Amino acid sequence: MDAKVRSEEKFVKLSIAYEGKEEGELVCSTIDKIISKYDIKPEMYTCNLSNKKDVVVIEYHDDVEREAGGIFEEIIKTLNITICD
Repeated sequence: MDAKVRSEEKFVKLSIAYEGKEEGELVCSTIDKIISKYDIKPEMYTCNLSNKKDVVVIEYHDDVEREAGGIFEEIIKTLNITICD
């Protein structure tokens, strides 16, 4: 698994690449569990990177309080992601 964060004024996006059904289920269930603890809700979607890797994308718009950064940090730490650009 690896991750990438992109941020602009009031917008932040976390993309997590994973491989296989088991890893995908772990990523999605972890994200759902963490996001459900917070009042702000993101837009989420998945896409296929290649024949082996898929990506889940989490986007927060109008994040004035910059709350998403802490949520993303919690997701990355819980999933033990060591590569994050």
